Amino acid sequence: MRFAEQLKNDFSTVTMTLIPVAIVLNMVIGQLASTVKLPVFLDSIGTILVGILAGPWAGLLTGVMTNLIWGLISSPVAAAFAPVAGVIGLVAGLCARAGLFNSWWQAIIAGVLIGVAASFTAVPIRVYMFGGITGSGADFITAYLLKTGSDLFGAVIITVMSANVPDKIASALLAWGIVRALPERFRFRFPRAEKIAIVSR
Repeated sequence: MRFAEQLKNDFSTVTMTLIPVAIVLNMVIGQLASTVKLPVFLDSIGTILVGILAGPWAGLLTGVMTNLIWGLISSPVAAAFAPVAGVIGLVAGLCARAGLFNSWWQAIIAGVLIGVAASFTAVPIRVYMFGGITGSGADFITAYLLKTGSDLFGAVIITVMSANVPDKIASALLAWGIVRALPERFRFRFPRAEKIAIVSR
């Protein structure tokens, strides 16, 4: 299938219905995780879910829109990280296409890949736009590493990786669990569902 045809197929009516639901899911669970001071963000479960069910470009759009809307509503910092959210959706979709959401242990591998990709996208934004400090709970790691003699770039890389990789593993597992819980008839209404062969092992 040519790219334009695949794109049209990915952005089906059911996908366009899922995207706003996923954005709300990102924002509600992300805000809840922040409110109760969880050590993970959990603000990209919906983005990963769309990437799995509707492909990388739909996942990318969901991530970008989540952060732009979040930036307009409550946190301008979130808007600056819209490219990171887009990469999360893009890589989730590519991982699903490669069969990395067929089981829980493969979802962990996908979470690691998503976390690494998100981290390398986030580091330049965090360093050059915010001087390494964004007001998140992970800033204390950056401050500690700087105090112990690390350079800013190295400190931010360690901070972002240590925060993002566990978070994306958790988010990927939760998204996999949601997909697994969907009735098969409903799941196969989504354009990329045929790429997923859910198994329990």
